[in-house]
Amino acid sequence: MKLNRIPALKILMGGVLLFAIAPLHSQDTTILVDQKVVTLKEVVVRNNMDIPSFIRRIQFDTSFYRAFKNLRQLNYSSINDIRMMDKKGKVIASLESTIRQRVDRDCRQMEVLKETIGGDLKNRKNEWNYYTAEMYAALFFTEGMVCGAQQSVAEAELSLKKKKGLHKHKEQLKMLFFNPGRKIPGIPFIGNKINIYELPMARLYNFEMDMEYYQGRNAYTFKITPRPNLTDAERSSIVINQINTWFDASDMRIIARTYDMSYNTGIYDFNVQMEVEMGKINDLLVPITIRYIGNWKVATKKRERGIFTATIFQLSE
Repeated sequence: MKLNRIPALKILMGGVLLFAIAPLHSQDTTILVDQKVVTLKEVVVRNNMDIPSFIRRIQFDTSFYRAFKNLRQLNYSSINDIRMMDKKGKVIASLESTIRQRVDRDCRQMEVLKETIGGDLKNRKNEWNYYTAEMYAALFFTEGMVCGAQQSVAEAELSLKKKKGLHKHKEQLKMLFFNPGRKIPGIPFIGNKINIYELPMARLYNFEMDMEYYQGRNAYTFKITPRPNLTDAERSSIVINQINTWFDASDMRIIARTYDMSYNTGIYDFNVQMEVEMGKINDLLVPITIRYIGNWKVATKKRERGIFTATIFQLSE
């Protein structure tokens, strides 16, 4: 259905000249930020936010990564649940554990309080049989005592320089996890397609800002979805089906983020959904719940269908 629109209005936000177009029968406002079409809900428009600065802050944000690294300097417990399924949804391998991390000055150590492993999750050498489980362990488990871990989250840390094999794949996963929507070098066929904040990919997505009541507080929401009515060729370039991020309206810190990503190159394919909820201890932002559902296949490796959940609690400095 065709909408009647009022004439475009020039507005200045954050020192950037934008064009706002508002449908006559809606209170939404559409603006252009660095050639990205951003839809602002009425409540966001009324709050008179500096939208261009906010978008760039999201694009180059490191606070999400910082939150995970904050765990390195805290005492905490976590409940871990990993399940690998067959094509019928039957659990064929699993891990359930409760761990406690203890920190002494600049050293940390993980103690396994309870652990149950089922199926063929590990081999006789205690090595992971599933790449999904191995990556989970690399991100959330600590072997032995680790000292002198740097807390900086400089951009240079998320780099593939001098990394090979599993270490390279770990870094690529961190890039996808902590900087969703930004280019990831070294991933065949999709590295540029993930770079949704820049042209030409930005033209294929809608960016929407709203405000809602979330986890007992007012929160800004930023949603990224593919634009409707894409051509088949354009649709074939879509990797990110949706990203939702919630920001605490009082300090603009991220309080939750969800991802939905899928792609099929013929050589490999994946369909992954992730959800992260954040919390605070004193002034530190930390993840408290991480959920993952994934189905992927890489050449020379068997298909992996996995679900994992990490719940973090009893945090203290």
